[in-house]
Amino acid sequence: MKMQELIEQVEKIEDPRRQYGYLQHKLVTIVVIAFCAIICGAEDYEDIEDFGNIRKEWLSKFLELKNGIPDKDTFRRVFERLNPSEVAGCLYGWIGNREVSGKTVNLDGKTICGSENPDHKAYHVVSAWVSENQITLGEIVVDEKSNEITAIPKLLDLVDVEGATVTIDAMGTQTKIAEKIIEKKADYNLALKGNHSELHDDVRFYFENQTVNTKITTRDKDHGRIEKREYFLETDIDWLWQKEDWKGLSAIGAVRSTVIRKGEERVETRYFITSLTDVKRFADSVRKHWSIENQLLWQLDVTFGEDRAKARKDNAPLNWNVMRKTALPLLRNADVGKKQSVKRKMFMAALDVSFLEKILNL
Repeated sequence: MKMQELIEQVEKIEDPRRQYGYLQHKLVTIVVIAFCAIICGAEDYEDIEDFGNIRKEWLSKFLELKNGIPDKDTFRRVFERLNPSEVAGCLYGWIGNREVSGKTVNLDGKTICGSENPDHKAYHVVSAWVSENQITLGEIVVDEKSNEITAIPKLLDLVDVEGATVTIDAMGTQTKIAEKIIEKKADYNLALKGNHSELHDDVRFYFENQTVNTKITTRDKDHGRIEKREYFLETDIDWLWQKEDWKGLSAIGAVRSTVIRKGEERVETRYFITSLTDVKRFADSVRKHWSIENQLLWQLDVTFGEDRAKARKDNAPLNWNVMRKTALPLLRNADVGKKQSVKRKMFMAALDVSFLEKILNL
């Protein structure tokens, strides 16, 4: 049973509370109630307590509740002291489906804006996200966005990306990061911008002045907006003097986007360096890189209300972040018979425990 598997995973987390004296509530009770509440849209500790009290009969099928439901202060104290790495390890492991070979792993960071307090800056979390099955492989916390460059190799050491294509925005386009990805037996597709101005200009000049036959084109039409994307890939790059600086570099790429909206046309071209040699895989990885923005980071802010959350002390913001990122693929991938938004699924799960059980795959 999926709930029993969750309970067994949570029991592996070290209880941060002192173990002498009388503990009214087991750690597994606190974590499981909180996680189910977050699936149902809980945004603070009072929400979690309310969920527990309303769903006490249902929860008692799985949990020992002889002392009732923990109060909001108990949830708060535990969230502040739990080790977020342990929480992530147990919850991400419980979800499963972590095979990444042939998939796209996007790396990107997000600042938890509401987490700043007098004792620490707002936490900035760099996540590894699998586009195809929309799960988080792992994350690493840094003090601010500028530290992503040093954090990314450490994150790559924590997760298995063998056989995947790793995508990163221009900030992460660094020789040591490319080397680390190749060492991890993965491919990379890295965006080029002004932080490597000479390389960017050489690649741009090539595509502006040479005919590249290896390309594919896609067209999308949505709400009066028409977009044509042309993906170009050039593998004959012996002329590129910077090639030896980038381990595994096999091709340069370009994506030209032509957008027509309300009769106005806008053209934008972006450039990449990559270890890929197949234009279809290149195009696929470019398209899927934006899923971490649209399907993870946006959902955390808009659907789960992360940036307006009030949990600021110690580890609390990070533990909330882990639980939200675990709840998201369960909500998104749940088969409920018809297409529904994540927000609506959360609302339905709050109303009906049978719907919540579908989300949890019970």
